[in-house]
Amino acid sequence: MKVCEIFTSIQGESSYAGLPCTFIRITGCNLRCSYCDTQYAYENGREYSTDEIIGKVRMSGINLVEVTGGEPLLHMEVFALITQLCNEGFTVLIETNGSVSIRDVDSRAVIILDIKTPGSGMSEKMDFSNLDLIKQSDEVKFVITGRTDYEWSFDIMKGHGLFKKCGLLVAPAYGILHPAQLVKWMIEDRLDARLNLQIHKYIQGSPDYPIR
Repeated sequence: MKVCEIFTSIQGESSYAGLPCTFIRITGCNLRCSYCDTQYAYENGREYSTDEIIGKVRMSGINLVEVTGGEPLLHMEVFALITQLCNEGFTVLIETNGSVSIRDVDSRAVIILDIKTPGSGMSEKMDFSNLDLIKQSDEVKFVITGRTDYEWSFDIMKGHGLFKKCGLLVAPAYGILHPAQLVKWMIEDRLDARLNLQIHKYIQGSPDYPIR
């Protein structure tokens, strides 16, 4: 399969935020979100075999692995990769954009399902049948660009019974919505969800604190 990059860093999102994690970023995406921060993954990359990928993950010495993109589930080979990673005892996270069915993903993997809000320009591409397949160990994420996105997301959470079904993440779109504004809405509504800041961006985007 064509892989954009394999690297080890700090997991910046989800309830696993802050933990060292090895990322496998698969090339290619079927969506074009307005706030996309990985446009370089649309086409860049090279072909890897499953064994080559597994070898690099083993060498990282990190148990937490995320398969992301782009959109990883567009590639049939990814499903076997996920299963092999699970067989080897890795904790496997799958970051997927909500437009592709998660039905065939190994049940041992943790799905991070990113439901695209109207502000992304891609909300009409969502496969909402995925919300019937979500497990309790999975998480559903909403990236919020403004009040309209927030109210839309709340309606989806409520309408699909997600508060009792899985973990919920709400993320302010980086550079678009101030986190304090989203927090204000969450507190006002007593929203039973986790604020999801992309902490890797705050770390990487701090020139006043050089890494020595």
